[in-house]
Amino acid sequence: MLPGSIQISGETLSGAEIKDICESLRENTVRLLSLRGCQLSDRDFGRVCRGVSESHSLAQLNLNLGVVSSISRVKQLAEALKTNRSIQSLFLHGSPLTDAGLVFLNPALATHPSLVSLDLGDCMLGDEGINLICGLLPPEGAKSGLRELTLSANPAVTSKGWAKLAIAVAHSSQLRVLNLDYNPLGDNIAGMLAVTVSSSRTLEVLDLEGTGLTNQSAEILLDMVENYPTCLRTLILAENSISPELQQQISDLLSEGEDEDENENEMRETEGRERTTWISQKNNEPVEHPAIRDSEC
Repeated sequence: MLPGSIQISGETLSGAEIKDICESLRENTVRLLSLRGCQLSDRDFGRVCRGVSESHSLAQLNLNLGVVSSISRVKQLAEALKTNRSIQSLFLHGSPLTDAGLVFLNPALATHPSLVSLDLGDCMLGDEGINLICGLLPPEGAKSGLRELTLSANPAVTSKGWAKLAIAVAHSSQLRVLNLDYNPLGDNIAGMLAVTVSSSRTLEVLDLEGTGLTNQSAEILLDMVENYPTCLRTLILAENSISPELQQQISDLLSEGEDEDENENEMRETEGRERTTWISQKNNEPVEHPAIRDSEC
């Protein structure tokens, strides 16, 4: 167990154990709380939520695999998130939220000042839920938003919902990682996502494992990475009907792009050092210079 962490998996928790967890949360000694797949009473779940709301140290909250099992628990979690200001990562994978539950949770997610990573995989979401999630991906120049989003295994989302998400991702000012694995996307949605990737200034990782793709969409993705500049560094295409050769070609091209970026960064650092040395010698006194920033990609 990591320092400052409480990690329990698949156990039935007693009232005494919940009391200890809540005390630790209030004492601000916990950065990671994981109750993955645990069983606890509604009363004790409410106590945990109150502890979360009072914590100033909690950075990661993992309630995966059915801990948030009802609308009443969704509401309690939403109230906790409205007060909490420290959580950066929230994992609710495998929770039966449905669109109705996300309606209650979304306002707290949208206004949380620190949240950058959200896992809503296998949460029984549909198009309405996806529409709400799009609001967590503000466009360039707007407020900060999510950097990592997981929407794995939400098969009720239709092509209309995925199209809306693709547009939001293309214009997001923050998103770096998007996991859409094990959704029945097919080649048409993959084609839209290729346009999304080529338009995005930030997206570096896209997981399309087990999404019903064929060589048709793989060839479009290959053309994208071969002929157009993108920020993409990792594209996961396993468990699709795509030839190993095409997958390898795409992987090789992405690796080449990564090597080129590393070389560019090294050149910029060298130029920055040379420029700073020259100016300092010219003025014969120390000079403060703003840091030379690499591109976002």
